[in-house]
Amino acid sequence: MTSYRNIKMELARFRNRVLVVIVVVLTAFALLAARLVYLQVVRHDDLDEQAESNRTAIVPIVPNRGQILDRNGIVLATNFSAYTLEITPSKVGNVAATIDAIATVIPVDAKDRRRFKKLQEESKNFESLPIRNRLTDEEVARFAAQRYRFPGVEIKARLFRNYPYGELASHVLGYIGRINQAEKERIQDTDDEGNYRGTEHIGKLGVEQSFEQQLHGITGVDQVETSAGGRAVRKLATLPPTAGDTVRLSIDIKLQKLVEDLFGDRRGALVAIDPNNGEVLAFVSKPTFDPNLFVDGIDAESWQALSESIDKPLLNRALRGTYPPGSTYKPFMALAALELGKRTPNSVTYDPGFWMFGGHRFRSHDEHGLGSVDMYRSIVKSSNIYYYALANDMGVDAMHDFMKPLGFGQITGIDILGEVRGVLPSQEWKRRAYKRPEQKRWFAGETISLGIGQGYNTFTMLQLAQATAVLANGGIKYKPRLVLGTKRSTGDRTEVSTAPAEPEDLGFKPQNVEVIRKALVGVTQEGTSMRVFAGAGYLSGGKTGTAQAVTIGQKDKYDARKLEEHQRDHALYMAFAPADKPTIALAVVVENAGFGAEHAAPIARRVFDYWVAGQYPSEEDIAAVRLGKAAAPLGVPLAAAALPWPPNKSASAP
Repeated sequence: MTSYRNIKMELARFRNRVLVVIVVVLTAFALLAARLVYLQVVRHDDLDEQAESNRTAIVPIVPNRGQILDRNGIVLATNFSAYTLEITPSKVGNVAATIDAIATVIPVDAKDRRRFKKLQEESKNFESLPIRNRLTDEEVARFAAQRYRFPGVEIKARLFRNYPYGELASHVLGYIGRINQAEKERIQDTDDEGNYRGTEHIGKLGVEQSFEQQLHGITGVDQVETSAGGRAVRKLATLPPTAGDTVRLSIDIKLQKLVEDLFGDRRGALVAIDPNNGEVLAFVSKPTFDPNLFVDGIDAESWQALSESIDKPLLNRALRGTYPPGSTYKPFMALAALELGKRTPNSVTYDPGFWMFGGHRFRSHDEHGLGSVDMYRSIVKSSNIYYYALANDMGVDAMHDFMKPLGFGQITGIDILGEVRGVLPSQEWKRRAYKRPEQKRWFAGETISLGIGQGYNTFTMLQLAQATAVLANGGIKYKPRLVLGTKRSTGDRTEVSTAPAEPEDLGFKPQNVEVIRKALVGVTQEGTSMRVFAGAGYLSGGKTGTAQAVTIGQKDKYDARKLEEHQRDHALYMAFAPADKPTIALAVVVENAGFGAEHAAPIARRVFDYWVAGQYPSEEDIAAVRLGKAAAPLGVPLAAAALPWPPNKSASAP
């Protein structure tokens, strides 16, 4: 009985063990089946892609960057293909020794070494960096024969940006340069990350930077089969790149060149605008720089020369340079007086040559005074006394509120980056601008000099040109723009126009605007720019200005000979033409040159001769304007339409 019971218990334990084993086996098979379903169904696409990537590689194809044209279709920025010799530092044991060895095969000069060192400092170690650009066919063949000696060094075909006219319009065009680490990190956070794979350059300034998205294009890809060692075996598929759009500017490059030639070696800026639509016809900043220097990566020596120059050639003076407007501010002050009811056209102010306020003597440019001055004469003869008194009557805040809609001290919204605001003072501005309580208070005497465009007033030539355009256009304000349209490189190549923003009517009374415009015409006929516009075949309106670069005490007499060149007065001019139906308005400053009638107005005259009369000045005349020794044009002008272009046949060569 006991034996039977033991056998029965043993059988029960055996069955339990078998059951456990069966459960374990079934569970194992279930897990295997589940894993198989997970791998074959759930992760099929992912694993298939990984398996495919083990034998394929994606190689980006950099798109051809879009061209930049002037308003008439002249190419200002383009591309050309050339070979570069590049080193990947992470694949090279001793970079310096490798460069020395390369130099025994093809020339590598000190400039190449400096540029490479700068690029190496800015880049990661695994990046390919050029030691030599634009290799000749002979140099390519010579290095290819010695290629086995240089692991980590290879020849690559690259597209290079080319600015065929060098320094011409450099501040408008800007330049491209190698993408730095900060730019890479910024791109990584955007949808453009994939589009910049393989791309080593990006727009850094001007139109190149502001229209980077349109100019860059869409990166293509080659899908290639690779061997176990990673060597490309064959091409599997290609998605071709899409070249960047062509960007057409509003500037006339012949007019731009004329203005830059007229400045010569002088510093300054000029902005010319079509008042009927806001198109910028010329956008000049002097001195200029050669944007081609940056394409390959500028070397330290060239960068130091540009960045440390006292003339600041990298500063876009038209966009970022701020200046007191001087007497060019007076027409806007006069318009404010009419609109605010502070003066009538016939109101008379007596000008004895000085104006007293709070025990202080505010001087005029003419110690003998102008006598009785109405509004017309105050502009034509440029009376300081008239505007001292007017500023005192108006007050700083009323001036601020009137000038703000004209664009003074405001961002105009032009379609390139980097614009500065300048200063249009008010009591609130001073409270925000200064820290100490005693500095925050506005003093009544500070208002006086604002009336003649001095004091805290500092504006850009872009702002002054826009305000002049508004005045020329009867109070209708357009946002200035440099780009007329873009055109795709493939498909429908119809230019897509960048339509101007809706104009803003500032609501000036037509009769008040006409009073000011009539006085500005008077300046050219009997006033400070009469000699400059003698014999012009059209009427124009304008106002000269001379603005202090450094403060001169009211009791001190200005003497340019006693001042350093960079401390002397600036010469300014604002103007529009033709007087009856203006098609161009401009503002120009020549830094530290002296009187506006001698140095700024003559440049404006030649601009109007070109745009309105179709005349291009003689070489003799251009030389005289550069020296500030020309009034009306000298010599026989050329027909602007017959001007040969390009000005230098070799200029278009890369």
